[in-house]
Amino acid sequence: MKIALIGYGKMGKAIEEIAVRRGHEIVLKIDEYNLEDFNKENIAKANVAIEFTGPHSAYENVKKALEFDIPLVCGSTGWLDKMEEIKTLCNERKGSFIYASNYSVGVNIFFELNKKLASLIAPHKDYEMQVTEIHHTAKKDAPSGTAITIAEQILETIPRKKSWVNHISDDPEELEIISERIDPAPGIHKVKYSSAIDDIEIIHTAHNRQGFALGALLAAEYIKDKKGIFSMKNVLSL
Repeated sequence: MKIALIGYGKMGKAIEEIAVRRGHEIVLKIDEYNLEDFNKENIAKANVAIEFTGPHSAYENVKKALEFDIPLVCGSTGWLDKMEEIKTLCNERKGSFIYASNYSVGVNIFFELNKKLASLIAPHKDYEMQVTEIHHTAKKDAPSGTAITIAEQILETIPRKKSWVNHISDDPEELEIISERIDPAPGIHKVKYSSAIDDIEIIHTAHNRQGFALGALLAAEYIKDKKGIFSMKNVLSL
């Protein structure tokens, strides 16, 4: 498989390392120093593109890649207010697109555990809940996209919580997400349910970026010859 990397920071380099080990070829690397190379002629050399940049550039990168008709895997967070526009564009162009707030296989299993635990807790109103996420200080958005996914899964399942907030709250209808930035943490996500009787917690701790990079490559391998909008649930058959 021939891959274009849109974003060649720490994640891009981790993806490259695993891709080469899996027998793939990186045919294009785009970063802030060669943006002019992100064009239709160059992207046509690839079977699939993988985009990991940041909130400031992700939307334009995704839009451009879909307009170039390249199957696209996107892992950038902080731009999801424009997701519906991207889905519309993808459908109009009969394109191929996967977005995930987190590509780690372990985190996507964690998402399924989170939904199940929330459904079991829902009838028991004596439990209060909180989401905590810890990342390195270079992470640009807070809360993390993964924490938002976790919180929104809880909101869908527990009706007494109406919205999430990124601070401590006394409002019983608000779900707290607490964000901490501590080096060198690559990513810790915790959901805690507390009552006067006991606590229940589920925690995912990333030890490095390899899990995210491998998951993104699995997504690229899955989408390269497909049309439509997919998720990691499709990739992992969850």
